[in-house]
Amino acid sequence: MTPYTTPNDLVLTKRGLRFQGQYFPCTIGKGGISSDKREGDGATPVGIHGIVGMLYRPDRIAKPADWAVPIRPGDLWSDDPHHEDYNLMVRAPYPHSHEVLRRADPLYDIVILTDWNWPRAEFKRGSAIFLHRWRRPVFGTEGCIGFRPDHLKRIAARITFGTRLIVPNSLIH
Repeated sequence: MTPYTTPNDLVLTKRGLRFQGQYFPCTIGKGGISSDKREGDGATPVGIHGIVGMLYRPDRIAKPADWAVPIRPGDLWSDDPHHEDYNLMVRAPYPHSHEVLRRADPLYDIVILTDWNWPRAEFKRGSAIFLHRWRRPVFGTEGCIGFRPDHLKRIAARITFGTRLIVPNSLIH
């Protein structure tokens, strides 16, 4: 896959994520890059993924972009492939498998949402691929892409309508 890209695209490369002429170091899924993403494989999926939203913790940081939505207490993300809410934001109480968005750690202080397997999720194709803060350099994610906090803030402030995340299959080992 060698799609036509623009400077406003987020392009994953071996050097990091290229965006608006800069390279940002990042972490990817601990399962590597995959052209056959599955729930729980820890892989970052190949493809051209639209940016469809941004969430942030208003009790911790300033609004990173005018279109960002606050993460409230009780906000969750369904990762239960057997439930109709699979790969959607839901509210507590929620008895099915989910991920807490309002975390005690700062990992999700900013969450940029992609359209991976969304809005009509396919069974076991994997739940959300987020762009979020990394735990530390070279520490793999569950499939998301992680960044240094200052880089994530810079990226979040500069994303525009039509920005895409591009993960080329040339990165598969």
